[in-house]
Amino acid sequence: MIMKAPIQNEYAGKVRVRGCGVLIENNKILMVKHLGLGTEGYLWIPPGGGVEVGYSLEETIEREFLEETGLIVESQSFLFLNEFINQRLHAIEIFMDVKKKGGNLKVGIDPEVDEKKQIIEEVKYLTLEGIKSEGHNKVHSRFCDLSSFEELYGSKGFYNFKNNYLK
Repeated sequence: MIMKAPIQNEYAGKVRVRGCGVLIENNKILMVKHLGLGTEGYLWIPPGGGVEVGYSLEETIEREFLEETGLIVESQSFLFLNEFINQRLHAIEIFMDVKKKGGNLKVGIDPEVDEKKQIIEEVKYLTLEGIKSEGHNKVHSRFCDLSSFEELYGSKGFYNFKNNYLK
């Protein structure tokens, strides 16, 4: 059974611009497990969220990291742009490389979602093997087929992922 996250209803029918950060340490990438997304009931994605009026992309990513992971980061450089489309959600995701400056890793919150309906279940660093063991339906599509994390730094460009599981 597919779980439907409360966030899907809130953003349905709109194009959302998201700032997302890529933090790689010790050959592992920091990912957040969001319930109710993806075809399997959850989806691992890098920390990130909606760009709000008056906030830069860098400020958005730094805010989202703190909210979702407890980490203080500094945005570094543009990596790539990804467009996510399914029948209910449409997001333009701008990915940037980030550097950790402080904080303590913890499971954070999504302040746009009611306290009793939080969708962030877990936050952890995943290896390439860990990503591959989760599979395509449980990890953000851009990260599923990497042979190394270094590929992300050379992948500057535009990517497109269409997912029609919510027909």
